[in-house]
Amino acid sequence: MIKLYLAEDQSMLNSALTQLLELEDDFHVVGSATNGDSAWNDIQKLGVDVAILDIEMPKMTGLELASKINAANLAIKVVILTTFAQKVYFEQAVKARVAGYLLKDSPSDELIEIIREVNQGQTVYDPDLVVNMLSADNNPLTTREMEVLQEVGRGLTTKEIANEMFLTEGTIRNYLSAIFSKLGAKSRIEAVQIAKRNGWS
Repeated sequence: MIKLYLAEDQSMLNSALTQLLELEDDFHVVGSATNGDSAWNDIQKLGVDVAILDIEMPKMTGLELASKINAANLAIKVVILTTFAQKVYFEQAVKARVAGYLLKDSPSDELIEIIREVNQGQTVYDPDLVVNMLSADNNPLTTREMEVLQEVGRGLTTKEIANEMFLTEGTIRNYLSAIFSKLGAKSRIEAVQIAKRNGWS
């Protein structure tokens, strides 16, 4: 029986994943948390085999938690399950010796298979993510999205960008939504900062 621990700050997703994993005959979810501190306290005493961690959590991120597990030499395999495909996060995960890295939009059976594989000592990273990280400039944004982000960097409003690019405001909002999702940004300013930090703009 593989003992699992789940740390995910969205309660509904946490519950859904717990129920999904418990359907597998060889899985048992021994605990879960919605913040990093609680997860760290639990993990040290529950005899966990595989910890499935979200990156963005209150009090301690999944990557910080993975680093703690690694530094403490705990015999726990870590799988990062996240919406973020950022190069900086992936590099931190590799440094923390994370055994698995999977994006949340992946099929559930892929997560189940990865859990079994890392429990057997394998290292499994989402292939699409790896290809993205190893691409020439690691930039996940399309040319059009970069054009929109450059206008954002100039301080233009959605309406002004739409006029500038001869597109509708709705289309610009869709581009912005895609940009935020790909970069893991919560605001326009943050998106621009991430692009600059990675040398994409």
